[in-house]
Amino acid sequence: QVQLVESGGGLVQPGGSLSLSCAASGFTFRSYVMRWVRQAPGKEREFVSSISSYGGTTNYADSVKGRFTISRDNSKNTLYLQMNSLKPEDTAVYYCNAPGPDYWGQGTQVTVSS
Repeated sequence: QVQLVESGGGLVQPGGSLSLSCAASGFTFRSYVMRWVRQAPGKEREFVSSISSYGGTTNYADSVKGRFTISRDNSKNTLYLQMNSLKPEDTAVYYCNAPGPDYWGQGTQVTVSS
């Protein structure tokens, strides 16, 4: 069956870095645009970043542009998000998403706090 399994979240101080991964299985990962979406406490889910099927095109929310980098390895069926210069407002559950077929992972918690 389809699985998207995020990992790499945790607690980090402001200004720190984290690297998220999303392992995909059960569908043709390389065929789909992939996204990272986050949801902060009490807020709706918001777009963070997307990447085209072969990785040639990326998009970022203005709030993370210049700090986060999305990438993918289609040979490993894995999506990544490198997050640098983290801010307290980046605190959220981060989800891996394939928007075409509407597949979602279970999310990984990122907490930025001193």
